[in-house]
Amino acid sequence: MPQTIKNNKSKVFTPGKIGNLTLRNRTIRSGCFEGLSPDATPGEALIEYHRKIAAGGIGMTTVAYCAVSKDGVAFGHEMWMREEIVPILKRLTDAVHKEGAAASIQLGHCGFFANKRASGRTPIGPSRKLCLFRYSICRPMTEDDMQHVREDFGKAAKTAVRAGFDAVEIHAGHGYLLSQFLSPWTNGRKDRYGGSLENRLRFPASVIKYVREVVGPGYPILVKMNTEDGFKGGLTIHEAVTAAQRFEAAGASALVPSCGFTARTSFYMMRGQVPIREYIKSERNPLTKIGMALFGRLIVKEVPFKELFLFDHAKMIKDAVKIPVAYIGGVTSLANMNQVLEAGFEFVQIGRATVRDPDVIKKMQSGEIAGVDCDHCNRCVAEMAATGICCPSETKGLKRKEYK
Repeated sequence: MPQTIKNNKSKVFTPGKIGNLTLRNRTIRSGCFEGLSPDATPGEALIEYHRKIAAGGIGMTTVAYCAVSKDGVAFGHEMWMREEIVPILKRLTDAVHKEGAAASIQLGHCGFFANKRASGRTPIGPSRKLCLFRYSICRPMTEDDMQHVREDFGKAAKTAVRAGFDAVEIHAGHGYLLSQFLSPWTNGRKDRYGGSLENRLRFPASVIKYVREVVGPGYPILVKMNTEDGFKGGLTIHEAVTAAQRFEAAGASALVPSCGFTARTSFYMMRGQVPIREYIKSERNPLTKIGMALFGRLIVKEVPFKELFLFDHAKMIKDAVKIPVAYIGGVTSLANMNQVLEAGFEFVQIGRATVRDPDVIKKMQSGEIAGVDCDHCNRCVAEMAATGICCPSETKGLKRKEYK
């Protein structure tokens, strides 16, 4: 189990509890896709990447975008959960634990924007829908499909426990499959899984409930969800509040309120610059490369970055539930972290800050730095699809300013 480390006066560096798990501090590395699983198998670089973040002082690190089955992957180098990768994942969790941190794994299914070239299957979704992100049309799910996916989530969670993960994070946001059922934009069903919010919640809530049954009562289940999709006709914050309460009732141990829709408003969840040129350079599909060159600026909207940009909506979620809520969105300093914890959030999730500097938490705790000098260029996102996650400014030796 993770060890408790000495802390300074900030609550950030005090232990916090999710389910039956106690973290050494209140920081969690968010589920940012690493791009370090060649042929869908976690590699040595992925192990070392998370070991470094654990050594850098994080309370818990999240291994990102693990599909619950092969038909739910977005990339050929995205892992999907299966028995043969358990020994490698066990080495990863052992390495993280040795550095004193906890390890979580994010489990999801891409649904209508799954990659047919990687999975070999026609994508599935709540309703028939054209996905410009993939230039594909998905097949509407049957109740048998839903049962299979539900079981896949349960099997993946059970496998994650055997691999030594201290928690799982179910991805029910960002336009992934469970989020697609919640969003009116992707869910046009006329049966008991579509229409009213109660109906749209039925399948996502049933997945969380089933995972809870599989892993038992105390095991930590985090649920990443949307506060809003970010466009007209999508999920709204008022619907999200109801969804949060339903997820709590279904068995979630903690919530991570985010926003955005990967296949439509992909940078709404991060804010900052859109590195279209880098995306085009890293893209391997000639058709997609041409499409991005011609229409990238029209399809992928740039949303200005500001600190704590999700605070107001996330607080509405926090105030509506009794379980811990982890804040994510625009955290750039220890002052930001203190502010959200003082507002009642129990944990803080950070992503790009750890890409920029894996030792960021250790440095903040020691007083070496008070903030992160990430400029939100988002070129790291393009690198994920090309050579694996990294900060291009850091790897190219560009001068970085220091926050004191």
